[in-house]
Amino acid sequence: MTSFQQARIDLGGQLRQLREAAGLSGKELAERVRWQPSKVSRLENARQTPTEDDVVTWAQAVGAAPDLTDDLISQALALQERHDSWKQRYRSGLAAIQEDMRDLEARTRLFRAFEPGIIMGLLQTSEYARHVFRKVKRLYSAADQIDAAVRVRMQRQEILYDRGRTFRFVVPESALRTMLAPADVMRGQIDRLLAVSTLPNVEFGVIPAETELPSAPINGFWIYNDAMVGVATMTKDLVLREPDDLAFYVQAFDDFAKVAAFDENGREVMMRILHAYRKQTPH
Repeated sequence: MTSFQQARIDLGGQLRQLREAAGLSGKELAERVRWQPSKVSRLENARQTPTEDDVVTWAQAVGAAPDLTDDLISQALALQERHDSWKQRYRSGLAAIQEDMRDLEARTRLFRAFEPGIIMGLLQTSEYARHVFRKVKRLYSAADQIDAAVRVRMQRQEILYDRGRTFRFVVPESALRTMLAPADVMRGQIDRLLAVSTLPNVEFGVIPAETELPSAPINGFWIYNDAMVGVATMTKDLVLREPDDLAFYVQAFDDFAKVAAFDENGREVMMRILHAYRKQTPH
């Protein structure tokens, strides 16, 4: 067991003890704080990483002492700041990471994401996601939870239809041509992108292959509101909150977005790619 997972188990155990001391069932606590009962279970059983907001909400609901609340907050912040290796994180389960992502996304109103070689999880079809998770399982020796991970990833995508949120996605054309799945699956994935790009709160930009890039697309990154940047390398999951880091990645995103094709222009690029995949697959 990794130190990260052990720390998450310890914090979940403390939250459970507080709930039980307050004489509340998991369902009663969930009703009190207006959560799904499954979230209470995930936090207590270390299948999801508690955020600072989660801990504060929980502590208030059970009447925890201020000094104990401060200690729990410190533990949650330490977990959020950990730069654990992907191999260690994936050993706790593919689905658990998807639950963590869904909780983070629920607190975000403005999403800005750039990915150089993969379709964003929020935009993936179930079959494309399944092929991605199979590769992740092999590379990181992850727990075999592919079906559960796909299911949660598809559930995460419901947030796209919340008109109160704004999504801005940018990818180079090469990301759409990178075959992380067979051609027929890639064809379905491009169809999905064409449909999502028409949503009123979604901007999906494609940087055409013939366009000069403003900088080298080394890593993908996600900007959540104006509060946090997630940067995924091959071995580390970086969480950045310093103002200078935020400003750097906002500028990097804006630079990529300026040379991307959006709306009908972007769909023209996608149709060209879709036509290429159709030629590779039987009708």
